[in-house]
Amino acid sequence: MTILVCDDDREIVEAIEIYLAQEGYEILKAYDGEEALSMMKSNKVDLLIIDVMMPKLDGIRATLKIREESSIPIIILSAKTEDADKILGLNVGADDYVTKPFNPLELVARVKSQIRRYTTLSSSGEASDAVYEAGGLVINDDLKKVTVDGEEVKLTPIEYNILLLLVKNQGKVFSISQIYENIWNEEAVGVDNTVAVHIRHIREKIEINPKEPRYLKVVWGVGYKIEKSN
Repeated sequence: MTILVCDDDREIVEAIEIYLAQEGYEILKAYDGEEALSMMKSNKVDLLIIDVMMPKLDGIRATLKIREESSIPIIILSAKTEDADKILGLNVGADDYVTKPFNPLELVARVKSQIRRYTTLSSSGEASDAVYEAGGLVINDDLKKVTVDGEEVKLTPIEYNILLLLVKNQGKVFSISQIYENIWNEEAVGVDNTVAVHIRHIREKIEINPKEPRYLKVVWGVGYKIEKSN
């Protein structure tokens, strides 16, 4: 597995490299967003760790450009701790967000978690006819493919796993905490915004009118569900 680490602070890049290399990952290094984009084009990268504030091209704009072509896991690093900044990172397509200063062992754990989700999503596995339907929404879990009214929809690994959880349990309402604990496998503490951002992204991709959703419904004060198909 190859991980691209991008931060204009070379000491941080070197520190991350040490910890991840000990876990057997191959590390590529970049020091601004433009360099990261260039390395993405010339190398197979399985996960990106990218800082927000950098010269030439910042992490937010770089993530936006990467998401135009790739669904690899992206973890954003930033010294900013406000919820608005975390939401911005998730809004542009990041899968996770780690604030500086961070515990390197926590970052390693998050990297492993994201790669595990991504490789599970990418592998076809043995055929099991795992097709789930909710009206015009169809998930083929063998092919890891989502279609709406016959049109394929591209989801990130986190988005896919949330949607799959809800579609496999049509009609059941999941609270934000239940969604987070099922998908992230971590205790849900202060995760409302994180889950809400991913839910909004899913709606924007599967609904004709996200403000009047056909599939992904909110049950106010309780949580979310996929409407059970007749």
